[in-house]
Amino acid sequence: MTNLALKLAENARSIGVRSAYGDPVQIEGVTIVPVALVQYGFGGGGEGDESAAAGGGGGGMAVPIGAYVKSGGAARFEPNVISLLAVGIPFVWVSGKAIARIIRALKR
Repeated sequence: MTNLALKLAENARSIGVRSAYGDPVQIEGVTIVPVALVQYGFGGGGEGDESAAAGGGGGGMAVPIGAYVKSGGAARFEPNVISLLAVGIPFVWVSGKAIARIIRALKR
């Protein structure tokens, strides 16, 4: 289990703002900074002493949601519409189901 903790500590340095915002790129006088929605999760567990079963795992995802574009002294956010729809549609569906359950519970 110690090795897992050390590996997580090594990788934790890159988790944060640097993983959500990419490196700026210059293209024909225009600066582009890619932006992503980043999510990580880790877990672990074990039973009793050292000889018992133990395990752990983790994962992550990154969804590109757009880019900041700077040209002519002005900066603006250009969304990636396809990714926003891919993230937004399931969110709206789950929210609708939750609201329907709340309304149903309040009617009782």
